[in-house]
Amino acid sequence: MVDSPLILTIKEIECKSILNRSGLADYAVNPYVGCEHGCRYCYGRFMMRYAKHREPWGCFVDVKVNAPRVLMKQVKRSRVGRVFVSSVCDGWQPLEKDYGITRACVEILLENGFPITILTKSALASRDLDLIQGRRDVELGATLAALDEGVRRIFEPRGSSGQERLSLLKQAKEKGITTYAFLGPIMPYLFDTEENLRRLLGAFRDVGVDWIYLDLLNPRPGVWASLSAILRDHYPHLVPRYREILFNPWKRSQYGLRLRERIEKLGRLYRLEKRLQFLW
Repeated sequence: MVDSPLILTIKEIECKSILNRSGLADYAVNPYVGCEHGCRYCYGRFMMRYAKHREPWGCFVDVKVNAPRVLMKQVKRSRVGRVFVSSVCDGWQPLEKDYGITRACVEILLENGFPITILTKSALASRDLDLIQGRRDVELGATLAALDEGVRRIFEPRGSSGQERLSLLKQAKEKGITTYAFLGPIMPYLFDTEENLRRLLGAFRDVGVDWIYLDLLNPRPGVWASLSAILRDHYPHLVPRYREILFNPWKRSQYGLRLRERIEKLGRLYRLEKRLQFLW
């Protein structure tokens, strides 16, 4: 099954706040509502309840055109803390190339002493390395959970390729930026194969990331409906297996324990054991 061409609904909006409290860091900045990448497992789809759109997740983006102006006011009256860019969208999704809102926000944050943590699936972030090179108050991470492009595109239809993300990490490292890889969510029977894990850990070692964060697939609200639909199209035999792992607490726990043991063993093999950070 081939995805039909993306018909993207773009709306320019004004926000009242852009620097918001977050469980991932002290604050989060999300310059966009929605994300062109359209990842099938994205937990950010819970934002659908706030966005007045009939389009499916991944088919609309609201652009917070006044975000830099609002952020400039907020940083003046907010206590300095670490900012996650971005938590429920990708700040460097394709539209950012034209709007430049994320870049402007990063510039404002750094000028006002706010340390930042970046997480992206987009090679476009390399455009902004000039802002953050050599800074000790910045961390840049790329999400990458599969290097088989055929499999990856099924679940991440419009993110940058795995090699482009590795190149981003390599460039950032060469510019003196602290880097990390986010290996997640780990899709059972697809992203957790020995071959995929070996390729990923070897690649992360080669580009010299400082940390590797790993996480399991989490069936947050709206995720299972999207994920089960794509599994039925491409891997129908996996649907019942996923139900067991995701919704049976004991089997989920056992799966997580066994997977962690396997990855720790590979971590020792690739001399990465001290860089692995498990989120389960």
